[in-house]
Amino acid sequence: MIIRTAKILLLSAIALFYSLVVFNNTTDFDSNYQFVRHVLMMDTTFPGNKGMWRALNAPFWHLSFYLSVIAWEAVTAILCWWGAMALLRRVRGSAAEFHAAKRIPVIALTLGLLMWMVAFLTVGAEWFLMWQSRLWNGQEEAFRMFVVIAIVLLLILQPEREEQP
Repeated sequence: MIIRTAKILLLSAIALFYSLVVFNNTTDFDSNYQFVRHVLMMDTTFPGNKGMWRALNAPFWHLSFYLSVIAWEAVTAILCWWGAMALLRRVRGSAAEFHAAKRIPVIALTLGLLMWMVAFLTVGAEWFLMWQSRLWNGQEEAFRMFVVIAIVLLLILQPEREEQP
């Protein structure tokens, strides 16, 4: 029961994290919008780099990217909460029942991992050369969140055992 409870609590912590991220990104919209804007414009990358043709300077793209990230975060938060509730409802069930309830948490955490890997580490850091910016470089934060979520996913994926009386 302790391991199942740990899985539920850690998944709920990820859900809370994403909920706060969505809250912050919507109530203080401009702060992270500026991050996305500068990454896409590539205006703080190394001078004279040969990748500047990739820059997106139109505000339409900045807003589109930022809104898609917020939507991605919101869906991840909802799925994490939904998954935590599914696990909680089956916390006293059989190993097979609890294992079957992992479907939504696995989807939620995979979606979270993909956001950090694709949106930040691949598109932001590599395509838009975010790694070249001292001011608008979110690689460390993205890596940290990728690892945290991956650890929770690996814990949740651990097989269930029947509880001993």
